[in-house]
Amino acid sequence: MSLSTLADQVGAVAQLLMPLHDLIEAQVRAAARLHGDDTTVPLLARGGTKTARLWTYVRDDRPFAGTAPPAVVFHFSRDRAGEHPAEHLKGWQGILQADAYAGYNQLYRGDRKPGPVQPALCWSHARRKFF
Repeated sequence: MSLSTLADQVGAVAQLLMPLHDLIEAQVRAAARLHGDDTTVPLLARGGTKTARLWTYVRDDRPFAGTAPPAVVFHFSRDRAGEHPAEHLKGWQGILQADAYAGYNQLYRGDRKPGPVQPALCWSHARRKFF
C-alpha cells in the first residue's frame, strides 16, 4: 500500500472515532479535579523531525472516594504555546493539578469566564528545586 493510502485510512478511522473521543472528553471535563501535563512527541515533517506536544488531562477521583471511572483525554499540538491548555479547558472550572508551566496561567486569571481554575501545583516539580 502506498503511504498516501495508509494516511487516508488513518484519517478516516480517526474521523469515525471522533464521537468516542468526544464522549471521553465530556467524561473527563465533568470532573471537579483534573491533572494536566504535556509531553514531547516526534512529528515527522518536511526537512526532518520536529518536536510536537501531546497534552494529557486525567480524571481520577478514586483517592477522593469518587465512584466515577478514571479517564484521560489527549490533545495534540505542534508547539507548547499557552493558548492550547486555554482552548482545551475552555469553559471548564475546577481544580487543576499541573506543573508550573506559564501557559496554564491564563486559566487561573480572575477575569476568566466562567471563572478561574484553582491551581494545585505539583510537589514533584517544586521538590526539584530543593534536591
